[in-house]
Amino acid sequence: MSDDHFEPVRGLPAGLPSAEVVLWQGSPQWRSLARSAYRVDVIAGYFALMLVLQFVASLSSGGALGAAVAGLALPAALAALALGVLLLLAYLSARATVYTITTRRVVIRGGIALQLSLNVPFTLIDRAALRMQRDGTGDIPLELAGGSRVGYLVNWPNVRPWRFARPQPMLRAIESPQAVGEILIAAVGEVVAGVAPPRGSDGGRSQRPDAGRTRDAVAA
Repeated sequence: MSDDHFEPVRGLPAGLPSAEVVLWQGSPQWRSLARSAYRVDVIAGYFALMLVLQFVASLSSGGALGAAVAGLALPAALAALALGVLLLLAYLSARATVYTITTRRVVIRGGIALQLSLNVPFTLIDRAALRMQRDGTGDIPLELAGGSRVGYLVNWPNVRPWRFARPQPMLRAIESPQAVGEILIAAVGEVVAGVAPPRGSDGGRSQRPDAGRTRDAVAA
């Protein structure tokens, strides 16, 4: 992981080696990110429920209709401000995030104030999955092999939710996720085929990711 003060290539902390090529780049769709990561829809529903309950309570206690409506002005304004802040954070986060798939790795650059890059070589990817959202966007979480670890809080929201013990890097709220998944599995398959050890070496075992399992998981 590295702190990006200068990017020779957009989304990458350093220039690409001559044998490495960018296959795809993208960023989260900010509205989808606002819903899936910042839970704006859930929080908006909570605020709406609280306002309704306050309105009903005011009328039930004998208050006038006008007074009950006027009493909602301040809490409604505060709720709108809170939602606006969350939407702004989602927008800025989406703009600051760049996902890159090359012929050798996945790179996740994120961070609003402090930009960090997470490099995930294909040889560390044990499994990948595809999670579709109702709006047509989707997430591609990456399960890392062996003892590979990434920081959950440092890389949020570009990690799979609720995976604290073994955080999984994730391409989140991306458009055309199935097409991106196909690009990923094809690239991983080529690398795995190229680095697989000769038969009989290492006792017939390999620490490389299983290309077939990765392909099945992404296509599921």
